[in-house]
Amino acid sequence: MSDITSRTPNDPLADRVSHPGYPRSNGYDARWTIDNQMGPHALWLLEWLAPALGLDTLSPGSRVLDLGCGRAMTSIFLAREYDVQVTAADLWIKPDENAGRIAAAGVADRVLPVLAEAHDLPFGEHTFDAIVSIDAYQYFGTDDLYLPGLTRLLKPGGRIGVVVPALREEIDGVEPPEHLAPYWEPAFWCFHTAAWWRRHWTRSGAVEVETADWLQDGWRDWLRWSEAVADEHTDPWHVEMAGRSAEMLRLDQGRTLGFVRVVGRRD
Repeated sequence: MSDITSRTPNDPLADRVSHPGYPRSNGYDARWTIDNQMGPHALWLLEWLAPALGLDTLSPGSRVLDLGCGRAMTSIFLAREYDVQVTAADLWIKPDENAGRIAAAGVADRVLPVLAEAHDLPFGEHTFDAIVSIDAYQYFGTDDLYLPGLTRLLKPGGRIGVVVPALREEIDGVEPPEHLAPYWEPAFWCFHTAAWWRRHWTRSGAVEVETADWLQDGWRDWLRWSEAVADEHTDPWHVEMAGRSAEMLRLDQGRTLGFVRVVGRRD
């Protein structure tokens, strides 16, 4: 088992990605987080979501679905930090690959990796005490019909919490802001404001929305992380993507892009 929570004293990389707002995330090996990232710092975002979702109030062994878990960093974090049983569901990262990472982190008894598409989840009703999704829900959850189908998997009183890349204000028309046009991708149109997400979930009738808010200065965290990945990752593709993201965020300066968290409770 590798100790992913070990930190080398006076490690410049660890110091670079240490965040005063996320003490639990700071305990994880900086190289491990960079090597397994798939976008913004998933552990920071999950730690921001945690108090609104009430993760500390879950009983040991509670069942949590980590939807769109990527390389299972968030699933490992959930198991280690909150002593819950996690189903780590992803479409792009195969279960065998995640299983090795999960075992190396010492939580094979608490995290089950599965291959699953978000619209075809192989779980029964009332299976989970909570559902979590970090930097993934925007790709499928804007569908008006999606949330009611997903929340059938929650036990009564269970909560769903997501963190998504988001907009400070909704964009009118069909063109992105001029300063972001060189960086804009069609997928960015799934980014929305906190108010949009609150309305979207509320009118679904599937949950009572308890939180829908904007991460103050979240763009700075996103930029800081992108710069670290661009400088430190060993894969050229990740370096290029992170560098492009950093350029975009430096140009935007928080005028448009950031993060929103949304938490809803099933009756």
